[in-house]
Amino acid sequence: MGGALKDPIPWVISRTLLGLLFVAALVVERRLPTARNPVREIAITLFVAVLTTIVLATLHALLPADLARFARGVAPRPGNLFPAALFLLATVQYRRRLVRTTFPSDYALYYGAVLNLACSLAASQSEHALDTPFVLAGVLQFGSYAVLLGGALLDDIQLFENIHQLSVTDPLTGLANYRQFIDALRLEIERSGRTGRSFALVLFDLDGLKKINDVYGHLVGSRALCRVGNILRLHSRAIDTCARYGGDEFALILPETDATEADEAMARICAQVAEDSEQPSLSISAGVAVHPDDAEVGEEIKSLIRAADWALYGSKRFNILKSDPKSGT
Repeated sequence: MGGALKDPIPWVISRTLLGLLFVAALVVERRLPTARNPVREIAITLFVAVLTTIVLATLHALLPADLARFARGVAPRPGNLFPAALFLLATVQYRRRLVRTTFPSDYALYYGAVLNLACSLAASQSEHALDTPFVLAGVLQFGSYAVLLGGALLDDIQLFENIHQLSVTDPLTGLANYRQFIDALRLEIERSGRTGRSFALVLFDLDGLKKINDVYGHLVGSRALCRVGNILRLHSRAIDTCARYGGDEFALILPETDATEADEAMARICAQVAEDSEQPSLSISAGVAVHPDDAEVGEEIKSLIRAADWALYGSKRFNILKSDPKSGT
């Protein structure tokens, strides 16, 4: 009966190896930013973890049964206290990491360490196979693997969402990029064809961006683009699509909107840009096109953009003449 309390070698190996890997991950994370050869650092860490586990498991197997059992002690299976110490260290360190991270996998590592700590402590209380501490340890171990797997899956989902967001978003302004703008325009054309209701496309152009870049620098020029983007976002409806159409051009798709309503929206946004108190002061030109009035059958996207662009050109020329009458002569 004395030997019955010795932990099975596979259990000892798996628990110790997992605990070492938890701690090794923290060591590698700390060293990688300054490591000259990251691959070698990782390989050495893994080799040391595996070698340590094998040595400890071998020593455990060579111990006499009466040294591995304390049926009436605080921990009948004291061999589980070593991986418990590793998981305790990992729990403390992963808890500290949560202050500076929001990734699901980081939370999964923390809760996985907590569950494995509880698992090792429960296993240390087992006096014979299939008793309550033994079963509890198995459940906690399975739960820790489920948490770790769930964290990895949530990380993948978040990663794919971020990649998708980057593929359809302008990195400077946070508005929809050209690709997303064309897709939204195509969908709105299809919806308008089904419902028979009009929608409007407004193109905006930031006046004098080159001059702003030359006088104030490109950082201020980039900030000017962000200011226009923020105003577009704040003064549009939830169903509207705001996009950065080009370098200094922006687009606004207005569903369920006729020409009069589009002119009102355009005037409101132009006024908001002009009233912005941040320096340098900005102004924008704008042009409107309405579907189906300004669309050609078979070339709706091109014709709408062309019509809005022509209207924008006329507005921009008017603004130039207004600010500098001599330029028209």
